[in-house]
Amino acid sequence: MCGRYATTTNPGRLAADLDAVDETGDEPATAFADNADYADYNVAPTTRVLTVVERHDHEHPDDDPRLRVRRMRWGLIPSWTKAAEPGVPAKGKPLFNARADRVVSAPSFRDSARRRRCLVPMDGWYEWLVEPAPTGKGKAVKQPFYMAHADGSRLYMAGLWSVWRDRDTPDAPPLMSCTILTTDAIGDLARIHDRMPLPMPREHWDAWLDPDHPAPADLLTGASPAEVESIVARPVSTLVNNVRNNGPELLAPAAGAAGAEGQLGLL
Repeated sequence: MCGRYATTTNPGRLAADLDAVDETGDEPATAFADNADYADYNVAPTTRVLTVVERHDHEHPDDDPRLRVRRMRWGLIPSWTKAAEPGVPAKGKPLFNARADRVVSAPSFRDSARRRRCLVPMDGWYEWLVEPAPTGKGKAVKQPFYMAHADGSRLYMAGLWSVWRDRDTPDAPPLMSCTILTTDAIGDLARIHDRMPLPMPREHWDAWLDPDHPAPADLLTGASPAEVESIVARPVSTLVNNVRNNGPELLAPAAGAAGAEGQLGLL
């Protein structure tokens, strides 16, 4: 699964890198601020996160679709969700992850799987390795690990998105939300957690983001060894366990973690 991740992506820079339209409304739009202004080292569900979609222009629907960078709430809200109060969706199960092998048929995700697929850019994500208590008694130890490309390059994970509108309050703005797809972890990553976010390689973006056709079924079957071979994992501080902690120190190797790295063979 993926319940926390880190990103230092500047939306303007992301849009420029992808030749996409920046629809985030963030400032500055073209003169890129320092990425530190946008860094979030402990992204948690319900946060508004950056996504990449491909859509037609409303004013020119016959034109080819373009990549667009948008902010969305992390935690998909199905379009049929009822309103708790005017303009506010009722609370439900936080759908921040979706199993890739089930989205085509799952009621909460199948409409998005057909028509609204996205990419979620990130620097890396966190998972927790649960180990027995050192003394054999007491609570198990949960050691957080950070997974990222060895060269620090950006990751793009497969996601779905939805648009929720309060039909009884037509003046209320629509709410866009997203979920990150997960799949079986493979390789050394499976020694930390049995699930992982589904990476989407660049060569599959056209098919994955195509708003006019369903995604090929083979894009939902899981990650390949080639897609994760450059991803490394390292144990990090338990500071990440608290969402109020948010800084680069969360990515520093955990004190005394060399033994754990050697044992898992992850670095």
